[in-house]
Amino acid sequence: MSALGTVASLASKAGGTVVRQVRSALGHDGPGAAGPPASGWLAVTVCREPAEVDAAALPRSLASFGDGIETRTRPAPGGKGTELAARLTRRPAGRSPAPARLAGSGAQGDLRAALREAKQLIEVGEVLAVDPTPHGERNATPAGEALEGATRRAPRGGVL
Repeated sequence: MSALGTVASLASKAGGTVVRQVRSALGHDGPGAAGPPASGWLAVTVCREPAEVDAAALPRSLASFGDGIETRTRPAPGGKGTELAARLTRRPAGRSPAPARLAGSGAQGDLRAALREAKQLIEVGEVLAVDPTPHGERNATPAGEALEGATRRAPRGGVL
């Protein structure tokens, strides 16, 4: 394949990813589209036995939601630990969730970040952080800025 063909193939894949993300945020998911389940449950697999994960004594990140979320625990498929799941019991009134979801913010993004923090607290006892970068500050280049933006958005927006 020529260099031009390789570049065209990569551009096509990137464009498809962007289109899927926008369609998902706007609620136009088609069959097989990636996105949150219709039930609204977000789940993580915690590498602990079900008896070690107490749904009544949630880590602070999830407990701060109070009665605004519903949680459940159950054995993970294949005996791979415990599935910890949470969903919002009420949606905030007002703006459409699509712009907030595209930006990786809003109540659903906050819940996603809290669930990831809870997983880390249960497994290792602390929240692991990537910042500061081990080699110091990133260069102020377009790629460096894009990486910084992705690093800030990732805990709330997830990975496609």
